[in-house]
Amino acid sequence: MNNQDIAKKVIEALGGRENVNSVAHCATRLRVMVKDEGKINKEVIENLDKVQGAFFNSGQYQIIFGTGTVNKMYDEVVALGLPTSSKEDMKAEAAKQGNWFQRAIRTFGDVFVPIIPVIVATGLFMGLRGLMNALGMTLPDDVTIYSQILTDTAFIILPGLVVWSTFRVFGGNPAVGIVLGMMLVSGSLPNAWAVASGGEVTAMNFFGFIPVVGLQGSVLPAFIIGVVGAKFEKALRKVVPDVLDLLVTPFVTLLVMSILGLFVIGPVFHVVENYILLGTKAILGLPFGLGGFLIGGVHQLIVVSGVHHIFNLLEVQLLAADHANPFNAIITAAMTAQGAATVAVGVKTKNPKLKTLAFPAALSAFLGITEPAIFGVNLRFRKPFFLSLIAGAIGGGLASILGLAGTGNGITIILVQCCTLVTVNCSNTFLW
Repeated sequence: MNNQDIAKKVIEALGGRENVNSVAHCATRLRVMVKDEGKINKEVIENLDKVQGAFFNSGQYQIIFGTGTVNKMYDEVVALGLPTSSKEDMKAEAAKQGNWFQRAIRTFGDVFVPIIPVIVATGLFMGLRGLMNALGMTLPDDVTIYSQILTDTAFIILPGLVVWSTFRVFGGNPAVGIVLGMMLVSGSLPNAWAVASGGEVTAMNFFGFIPVVGLQGSVLPAFIIGVVGAKFEKALRKVVPDVLDLLVTPFVTLLVMSILGLFVIGPVFHVVENYILLGTKAILGLPFGLGGFLIGGVHQLIVVSGVHHIFNLLEVQLLAADHANPFNAIITAAMTAQGAATVAVGVKTKNPKLKTLAFPAALSAFLGITEPAIFGVNLRFRKPFFLSLIAGAIGGGLASILGLAGTGNGITIILVQCCTLVTVNCSNTFLW
């Protein structure tokens, strides 16, 4: 069938045009908001040519076509009369669906996913510097300083990035958000890392009893400040006259939220963040690689549930604290196992359609996107999926035993070959 014929079959299997509220697409998937899930003929859709899988996630019926093909299929279904919607509009609609926990996890994803490219780039720079050090290369002082600028800046201004992104997600003015975030790491405040090192730099005592330091590297306090700040700004706009809005709203928002951020929210949630970080490290540091075995075994199950974005918060916290992310090495093993299982299905199957589906899905998994492999291949046959969970657990356990850790997050498998992985407890540096 050509693309137009496939599009007609898709619309028919979705229950017709009248059952579709809107359609959009991302890099690999056609995302459809439907009125009645019961009217969808899922078996027909999953067996259509060029369809690599289909599943419900975040209130959307997502049909996997793969890179390039999805753009063409989107054009075809729109030409046949399906109503369109931006991804942002669909996210807003999907955000109303699911329980409070699912909605909260989606919000974490919306906040942290835009920040990941910066952390990825920083991690690659850090990995490159680690590789040169491991090879015994002595860098000139000016090059060393330049490399520190490349690797440290993102973590120094991390609260600014988090508050900016949170304001954007919760409907505040992102420019106000980033200024508020940068206030939290102002050079006028004692540096948090210098205070923590126990040297001469100490916290400032405001009003004689409130210890205040900069929030360099903090994630959770910045997120909470962003949520409260965006909601406060939106509330102000409802009461401030339009003629005064440009001056009064940002002034009052910055004044009130800087006070709350530095003297209340920052200190309180910095303590909470430290406990979360200690708990995460305790799990990762379980003896005999048990932490890695557990995380590697359940990670892809969590991906199936759609709540895996919560790990973005934990990974960014680990990187900000130690410039090392052992979580990355563990989930890389889990994703590799998922992709390998898909390759095995592609090699063994005699079904031409399944063979043409399996290899692109495996490539997607090896680039860090495992949904096509999970929903399009492995979960269909169950055995490959559960075997991949076992292999992921073994690989994650081995990564923990070896003390492997990524220098960034969001980069896995093929791309991670370009990134140096450092051991957390050893002086050796590994290239994975």
